[in-house]
Amino acid sequence: MQDKYIDIYCERTGPEYWSEPVNAVTNLSFIIAAFFLARLISRQAGGGGVDRLHLIICGLIFLIGIGSWLFHTHATWWALAADVFPIIIFILLYTWLALRRFAYAPVWVCIIGVLLILSIARVVPMLTGFQGGSYLAALAALIAIGGFLHFFRSHVAGISLLWAAVLFAVSLTLRTIDLPLCGYFSLGTHFMWHVINASVLFVVGRAMVLHGKRY
Repeated sequence: MQDKYIDIYCERTGPEYWSEPVNAVTNLSFIIAAFFLARLISRQAGGGGVDRLHLIICGLIFLIGIGSWLFHTHATWWALAADVFPIIIFILLYTWLALRRFAYAPVWVCIIGVLLILSIARVVPMLTGFQGGSYLAALAALIAIGGFLHFFRSHVAGISLLWAAVLFAVSLTLRTIDLPLCGYFSLGTHFMWHVINASVLFVVGRAMVLHGKRY
């Protein structure tokens, strides 16, 4: 048993491995999402073969599930890193690909988009104290890119990104109210962040596989 552990979720009551069983097990949602996305990628592979970037997206979704499992069981700083890093990489990569493959933006626009994500993720905690700056940046990107694609380009992927934004807003709300509602609901609401967020990742992954222009 460890002496020091990270206790930031309602369900956790101690340093034990299974102190967050529901938060841990619901990470299977990401594994399931990755599995079904992998099947879609396989079916969509044509004469040009499988798009490696699609496989990277799928692999990152899988790693998000593994990293989150590690954090909700071990609750250590190294496990937190395993949880956070795949998420950040996914957000930055998907922002680049959405701009490039959906909006057909030049490379310099994609670079600006990624830098904006990093800036928002950095500034939000400094100004508000909210430690989910990268998630707010991802939500803003979904709304901005999805709205642009849907309303100005009539791109079929736009509606998928906007629906993903709605789902993500719900999941982010559930993540945020986990501790404030702990006194009323001892299980917490973080586990629903996992379930809904896995759906978000599948929706955006599916949109990229089906509608992203391959370069």
